[in-house]
Amino acid sequence: MAMYVMLTALTSEGRRTLKERPERIKEVNQEVEKMGVKILQQYAVLGPYDFVNILDAPNNEVISKVAVELGSRGTIQTTTLPALPIDDFIQAVKK
Repeated sequence: MAMYVMLTALTSEGRRTLKERPERIKEVNQEVEKMGVKILQQYAVLGPYDFVNILDAPNNEVISKVAVELGSRGTIQTTTLPALPIDDFIQAVKK
């Protein structure tokens, strides 16, 4: 499995949905897990993004599908970054 950081920003529609139904966050998390992605950590943040999600997915194709599916709903915009554990990074640099 590969690690990813997904940064999400709510759209106006997403803010409306969240205000009316804050539990929608947990429902979407369940949908993401059904697509084969494990949510390891999730944080609400201030600034240009509203949420930081640490995800574990089988590969780039699966995480791409999740990003497209979530983005197509019109409630969030995503930025997804592959993440490498620091020890793996150090070993790669040493090679």
